[in-house]
Amino acid sequence: MKYDFTTIMDRRGKDAIAVDLPGKGGGFAPGGPKEGFDLIPMWVADMNFATAPSIIEAIQKRISHPAFGYFGPSDAYFDAIINWQKVRNGVEGLTKEEIGYENGVLGGLVSALNAFASHGDGVLVHSPTYIGFTKSIEGAGYRIVHSRMKRDEQGVWRMDYEDMDAKLKENKIHVAVFCNPHNPTGRVWEPEEIQKAMEVYKENDCIVIADEIWSDLILEGYHHTPVQSVSEDAKNRTIALYAPSKTFNLAGLIGSYHIIYHPYLRDRVLASSSKCHYNSMNVLSMHALVGAYQKEGQEWVDELRQVLSRNVDYAYNYILEHFEGISLAKPQGTYMLFLNCEEWCKKHGKTTDELLRAGWDVGVAWQDGRPFHAEYGIRVNLALPFSRVQEAFRRLNEYVF
Repeated sequence: MKYDFTTIMDRRGKDAIAVDLPGKGGGFAPGGPKEGFDLIPMWVADMNFATAPSIIEAIQKRISHPAFGYFGPSDAYFDAIINWQKVRNGVEGLTKEEIGYENGVLGGLVSALNAFASHGDGVLVHSPTYIGFTKSIEGAGYRIVHSRMKRDEQGVWRMDYEDMDAKLKENKIHVAVFCNPHNPTGRVWEPEEIQKAMEVYKENDCIVIADEIWSDLILEGYHHTPVQSVSEDAKNRTIALYAPSKTFNLAGLIGSYHIIYHPYLRDRVLASSSKCHYNSMNVLSMHALVGAYQKEGQEWVDELRQVLSRNVDYAYNYILEHFEGISLAKPQGTYMLFLNCEEWCKKHGKTTDELLRAGWDVGVAWQDGRPFHAEYGIRVNLALPFSRVQEAFRRLNEYVF
């Protein structure tokens, strides 16, 4: 490979909660490992790979000019997004006016909710549910209504369209959040599935906020379909949220963007996000995006997808072969596994807390899945060098399962 996905970075003391927070305890991190074990960060959803060199070069070039005053988004910024969407997602005809900066996907989500819902209103979200949705939606004063997804006979996660329709009608919901691809299950929706969902939303007069932050991290053999691409109605009903942050490990720089085609939706979202003046771009974030969305960045992502696909294949097969009582659907996108540990816990008389703690004790820093609405769930980040993934599962096999 041209790019380095094998070096094990020492991120300690380098502004990374993935490795610094566990030693302090609290939150998702119950504490550091026992003596004799180093920490393998497999919880918070950032990657343990150095980002693309083209991003570092773009930032360094900008830093070489020692002035950082007020600025506006450059033509290069918009051109980079337009080209990226065309090459990666087949989007034709996207214009600068249809793109807007967001301080984060969750910030854009709240701005859109504030534009089209009243406090206390229900918002339809699929379950299992990304914890960021739960905190943001409820924190902003809205009420989450879950439509539970189901696994079919092949173990693939599917939407329940009848349940979606019933929940929308029963709760008089007119704003829904659609995660594409889905976090935490890793499901990459097929065009026909998105079309069916959008028909349900259309029938119920529902604005759709599409979180497409994981859309670049599709595993080998699968393809991302933008929600806005499945029909003219979907194009004009949807507020789509994207970011280079998940793709290139840039969460600490902040910076996302929306694509909104319908002028009315766009005007309302911009009115909502601009009033408090929080939604301001960072100049280094702008240059990072331009550096990311170059040809070199595309090559880097293509290699990354190969690395993640290998890691997922290894972990999935290892679990099936070694961890009796642990079930999961194989992810089609993202770099997260979502484990169902109910059978194992009940057979061994263990609680989810005890299982989680056993992993953390031997340095496997995995994440509690209960905040994602899975009583026996554990979420596992596989965006690490392959050697670290192997070591983590060796420890789980030897000391935990």
